[in-house]
Amino acid sequence: MHIEIDNSSGFCFGVTTAISKAEAELAVARPLYCLGDIVHNESECERLRSMGLEAIGHDRLDRLPPGSKVLLRAHGEPPATYAKAADRGITVIDATCPVVLQLQKRIKQVYSESPRPQIVIYGKRGHAEVLGLVGQTEGEAIVIEDVEEAARLDFTRSIALFSQTTKPLDGFRHIVDYLTSHIIPPADFRYYDTICRQVANRLPNIQQFAARHDVVVFVSGLKSSNGRVLFEACREVNPHSYMADNPDAIRSEWFDHAQSVGICGATSTPKWLMERCKEKIARLQ
Repeated sequence: MHIEIDNSSGFCFGVTTAISKAEAELAVARPLYCLGDIVHNESECERLRSMGLEAIGHDRLDRLPPGSKVLLRAHGEPPATYAKAADRGITVIDATCPVVLQLQKRIKQVYSESPRPQIVIYGKRGHAEVLGLVGQTEGEAIVIEDVEEAARLDFTRSIALFSQTTKPLDGFRHIVDYLTSHIIPPADFRYYDTICRQVANRLPNIQQFAARHDVVVFVSGLKSSNGRVLFEACREVNPHSYMADNPDAIRSEWFDHAQSVGICGATSTPKWLMERCKEKIARLQ
């Protein structure tokens, strides 16, 4: 049985940078706190936990002693988080993805305009990145997840549309087309394509990869939004696609009569975990 790992799968640039910053800080001093899981992958979080990285909620910021170090993950944070850390004398290690940081700056710039348009964000409500984006507008931005929610906007007022960096391009274009056709002059509509191409291009690439194999094992943390989207994309082209968050979740019956197995993963999936899944599959032969 041939087993292949998808070369284009694994950490995106933003996640790689955040983990590198965490490792560099942990090599100097411990503990290092992180606001939320540094990545939506329990195996990688456990590896970093063993090195001294402690994930905390925002409520813990108020209780950390002055001088504590807190890492801000790639998703980014609203301005209020920076202000709270400064008030508490906490050192911030900023690992916000450069793509997200640029998006935050664009939203803040549009928010400062007069007259101010409706600022609309296409994204997952409650997602860490989206919370950081909404925070640039003092909570005024409107989050929509699909065209049905876009239909409830006020089309007599100007609209500026942004997107969470990891949303699918097709979904964004669908919303752009809908808003373009429904805006009521003199109100105007403009949009900013802020989707990360490194992430967006994964979808067509991973479908091509999945179509080449008899069976696909998609390795991803169960909390990863990106993982769910990419896994469903694999299943569209290959019904023999299975998700596993670690090697123990892999089942031998998945590979009955398979000659070729493809292993791929989310932008939050470490390469070392895909390698361990490959070793597990090889042992099942």
